[in-house]
Amino acid sequence: MNKTALAGDIIATCLRMGKMGLNQGTAGNVSVCYQTGMLITPTGIPYERLTERHVVFVDADGRTDWCKLPSSEWRFYQAVYLTRPDSQAVIHNHAVYSTAVSVLNRAIPAIHHMIAAAGGDNVPCAPYATFGSRDLAAHVAVAMRDRKATLLQHHGLITCGENLARALWLAQEVEILAKLYLAVLPVMDPVPVLSKQEMARVLEKFKTYGLRIDD
Repeated sequence: MNKTALAGDIIATCLRMGKMGLNQGTAGNVSVCYQTGMLITPTGIPYERLTERHVVFVDADGRTDWCKLPSSEWRFYQAVYLTRPDSQAVIHNHAVYSTAVSVLNRAIPAIHHMIAAAGGDNVPCAPYATFGSRDLAAHVAVAMRDRKATLLQHHGLITCGENLARALWLAQEVEILAKLYLAVLPVMDPVPVLSKQEMARVLEKFKTYGLRIDD
């Protein structure tokens, strides 16, 4: 797919994320791999005003298109691509329930088998660091080493996938799991979870789950 078409898909995903209630305002960002780097949404432009020419190319060394400013979070996107070479798309948002769990600085545990969609028996929470910083990118690299999703303490959510559709689908799934977790917490803490043995069986089944989710 050429650069303009990919940029159009990025914008469509941004708008879809808003309609799904996963993001608001200029919060969050969307990126896809492109050539030796990535295409990513720019800083500070509302999604409704984005056009293909606003989308920024950032190369492997962090160099950008002339006179274009990428999202301040581009470093942790780069960290995900380096850590998870199987992923071609990364989404970040400030979805309300996911962000609420991140404020508690908790992982979402195995309260439901759909946790496996994130690649393990929980959705971890990466430690806090200032947005856009190298420290935050380093925390993300650790959290995403064997996961497709992570919360960011006091910040939000990151998901990745083989394409934008998969990354967006996972963002919605994690948000539902976060909502469920927050609903259960007032009743029982710690919450009941599936056993490690059961999650191992579920993870094996998830190796082919959702393979038809595409652009």
